[in-house]
Amino acid sequence: MKIGITCYPTYGGSGAVATELGIGLAARGHEVHFISYAQPFRLSGFHERVYFHEVELERYPLFETSHYTLALAAAIHDTALRQGLDIVHVHYAIPHATSAWIAGEMLETAPPLVTTLHGTDVTLVGLHPSFRAITRFSILRSQGITAVSRFLKEVTVRDFEVPEEQVRVIPNFVDTELFRPRDNAARKRVFAPAGEKILMHVSNFRPVKRVRDVIDVFAGVRREMPCRLVMVGDGPDRPRAAQRAMERGVERDVVFLGKHASVEELLPCADLFLLTSESESFGLAALEAIACGVPVVGYRAGGLPEVITHGENGLLVPVGDVEEAVTAAACLLGGAELWHRFSEAGRHAAVERFAVARVLPRYEALYRALA
Repeated sequence: MKIGITCYPTYGGSGAVATELGIGLAARGHEVHFISYAQPFRLSGFHERVYFHEVELERYPLFETSHYTLALAAAIHDTALRQGLDIVHVHYAIPHATSAWIAGEMLETAPPLVTTLHGTDVTLVGLHPSFRAITRFSILRSQGITAVSRFLKEVTVRDFEVPEEQVRVIPNFVDTELFRPRDNAARKRVFAPAGEKILMHVSNFRPVKRVRDVIDVFAGVRREMPCRLVMVGDGPDRPRAAQRAMERGVERDVVFLGKHASVEELLPCADLFLLTSESESFGLAALEAIACGVPVVGYRAGGLPEVITHGENGLLVPVGDVEEAVTAAACLLGGAELWHRFSEAGRHAAVERFAVARVLPRYEALYRALA
């Protein structure tokens, strides 16, 4: 099949999953056309049967902002027409589903539209009074609707009055050959030269991630044992996280790495992954961590319990309960036998439930049903 995929190319779960989906589909013999304003950050190197079409964003003095929605619609229309797409699959409803619908209206025979909901497109942005109506309209004009978790499906059905039977849950997935346990002793010594335990956090540092809580949890664990914290990513709350580290007197033991494309090289260095989000539609970073054999301590929020099974591959505590998170982290880091049991269980869950080979066929089945 010829499949068009639109996603945000920047760091974030929706772009990462969309890119890995396209790469995986191409490996299974499909022809994949990415349509976005920049090359997706995980689309590196050459992949057979993968093509990239850049959305041209022109600025004119008359317009105060770029018309990305219309430019994207034109690009989807052009790609569908020239390449003969069988499916258009957009990730993140705003504005991608709207642009794809416009493109379809421009075509005599439009390919079926699949919209995958990833999180803030329906839990935050789409609920804004300015966007709710157009978000609902665009979702309902999609021939296929998927959500990455049961939690997100429930939100979509409740807040946008989408019929429950129209939304399929297809979880995010992980390349378990790429994200796997590794013997990274030399690299671990770079982060922890004295053999300290390594705690890690990966995110876009937006307010919903509560990165200051990450610092507070780390400071509490540091009272119990020697440890270091590695913060991967960047975003609006990074300065606040750095300030909190100074306030807690742990700045010398916190490393801010910034954005890093090869997270799979860093995660195996960690002894524990921290995820203190007040809401997670799925928790892709947590999935990538357990695939690398790294147990997770996080807040019990949104779709995260669908990835992290409390007491098996991680420990979940109520949102904002820093002290309980400290206790959970110290418990896992302080018991070698317990840690290994959680590590093995996490890897097993990633391989058996969330591996590419487990999830991609579900998208293929949806495409075949619609085409």
